[in-house]
Amino acid sequence: MKTDIEIARSVEMRRITEIADSIGIPEEQIDQYGRYMAKVSRQLVDEEKVAKSKLILVTAITATKAGIGKTTVSVGLALGLNKIGKKAIVALREPSLGPCFGLKGGAAGGGYAQVLPMEKINLHFTGDFHAITSAHNMISALMDNYIYQHQADGFALKEVIWKRVLDVNDRSLRNIVTGLGPRTNGLTAESGFDITPASELMAILCLSKNLDDMRRRIDNILLGYTFDDKPFMVKDLGITGSILVLLKTAFKPNLVQTTEGTPAFIHGGPFANIAHGCNSIIATKVAMTFGDYVITEAGFGADLGAEKFFNIKCRKSGLKPELTVLVATLNGLKMHGGTALEDIHKPDAEGVKRGFANLDRHIKNLQDFGQSVVVSFNKYASDTEEEINLVKEHCAELGVPFALNNAWAEGGEGAKELAQLVVDTVENNPSGPLRFTYSDDQSITEKIETIAKNLYRASSVTYSAVARRKITAAEKMGFGHFPVCIAKTQYSFSQDPKMYGAPEGFRFDIKDIVINTGSEMIVAIAGDIIRMPGLPKVPQATKIDIINGVIEGLS
Repeated sequence: MKTDIEIARSVEMRRITEIADSIGIPEEQIDQYGRYMAKVSRQLVDEEKVAKSKLILVTAITATKAGIGKTTVSVGLALGLNKIGKKAIVALREPSLGPCFGLKGGAAGGGYAQVLPMEKINLHFTGDFHAITSAHNMISALMDNYIYQHQADGFALKEVIWKRVLDVNDRSLRNIVTGLGPRTNGLTAESGFDITPASELMAILCLSKNLDDMRRRIDNILLGYTFDDKPFMVKDLGITGSILVLLKTAFKPNLVQTTEGTPAFIHGGPFANIAHGCNSIIATKVAMTFGDYVITEAGFGADLGAEKFFNIKCRKSGLKPELTVLVATLNGLKMHGGTALEDIHKPDAEGVKRGFANLDRHIKNLQDFGQSVVVSFNKYASDTEEEINLVKEHCAELGVPFALNNAWAEGGEGAKELAQLVVDTVENNPSGPLRFTYSDDQSITEKIETIAKNLYRASSVTYSAVARRKITAAEKMGFGHFPVCIAKTQYSFSQDPKMYGAPEGFRFDIKDIVINTGSEMIVAIAGDIIRMPGLPKVPQATKIDIINGVIEGLS
C-alpha cells in the first residue's frame, strides 16, 4: 500500500496559474510561490457571490488517538462534488510544524484526497506561521524594551500577560525567566511560551475582515496592567504599524490544489483545543466568491471546532453553513465504546454500539445550532461490512442521512455517494437559521456555563481564584460581551482526556482566563490543557529525513 507522500508524488500537478484561471482568478491577482503555490488578493471577495455560495462545514465525533480523518473527508467531499458536476472548492487550515514533527507527521489530508504540494504545505509553506511568530515576538521585544528604557521615568507594569510563541512543541519553554545576567540584559521577569497556533495574532489573522480591521485589533491587544490597574495595550507602545507590516503578506490567503486539481485555499492554523480552530474568514469568503460549494473544516470534535465555528467565526463574520457533515469511524466509535486501543482493528460490534452515545451527542448538539446533519463514515481497510451496517442502521433510526466515504483509496470516485447526499440534503433540507449557544449580553460565567452544561453535559463549573479575578477584570474593562473560547482536551467532552464516550454529570474546572482584546474573545482554560504541547516518547521527527534527495516520513 502506498503512503500518503508516495501518492502525493505520483500526481502530476498543474501550474498554480492554471488552477487560479480554472475558477476565474486572473494571473495579476496572485503572487506565485514557485510553480504550485500562490497567495491571492484579499480584494477578490465579492459579498454578493459569497451570499449565493453554499458553505458546508465538516466536523467530527470526539477525537481519538486512532484518528478520524476529517481533513481527508473535507478534501474528498470537494473532489466528489466536482465529480458529480458541481463547482466546489475546499478551504482548510495550515498545518503546524509542532504536531508534524511530534505526533502527526503531516496534516494535508490522506491517500488520494490530499492537498498538494504536500511536503511544502506541511513544512514552511508560504511563511505565514513564521510571520505570525516573528510579529508576536516582536511585540514581546518592543514591550520589554519600552519597560527597560522608561524605568528611569518611573514606568513599570504590575503584571505582564503577553507571552512569547514558537511553532515547536517544547515543554521546557512553558515557563521561563528573562533578563538574567548583567543589567544591560533587561529586567529580570517571568515569562513563557505558547505554541504559535495559540497566538492571539493567529486568531486576529483568522478573524480580521481587512487590513484596517487587523490594525484596530492589533492596537487593542492587552499586554498587561500598570500599577494603577490600567490596561497597557499595543497602541500604547506605538508599534501597531510595524506589526501590521510583518503580517501584511501573511494576511493574503494561500491557493494550492488537490490530488485531482481542485482549487484549495489554506490559510490560518489555530488549534481547536487551545484556540478557536477555524481557518481565516477572508480565505473562506474568497473561496465562496469563486465556488458554488465550499467545504471547510473546524478542528477536532464538534464540541471544540464546530462550537467555536458557530459561536465565534459565524458570529463575527455573518457566515452560515447550509449543512454540517459529521465524520465518524469504526475505530473512533470503538474507542468511545471502551475497546482497548490495541484491539481497535479487531471486530467488536458491541464496542461500536456503545460508541454511538458519542455520535448521538454530537448530532444533537449540531442540531441545536439549527444545522441539518449528514454523517460521513470514513472507511478504513480493516472495517467490516457488518460493523459499517450497524452505523448505517443506527443513523437511519435517528433519521440522519448517512454516506460512506472512501476518498482515501479512490479519490473523488470514492466520495461521490457523500457528495450526492450533501447536494440532495442542501436542496431539500438545508440548515435553518443559526442558533448561538449564548447571547453577547450574557456574562462571561454564564457563557462558559451554558457551553459546559448544555454541550458538554457538565453538572457544575468551578473557577480558580485567578480565573475569577480575571473574569472580573475583563468585565470591568468592558469586555464581557466577547464570545468565549474554551480550551480543553480534544479527547473528551469533559476536561479529563480519559473520560471517553458521552460522559455526564461531571465537574468542569476553569483554572485560568486569557483576555484576548485584539481577537475579541475570552479564552477559558479548563483542567490541565496546556497551550505549549510537549513531544511524545518517540516523536515523528525521528522518522523524517532526506533520502536520495527526497523528503521521507511526512506520514
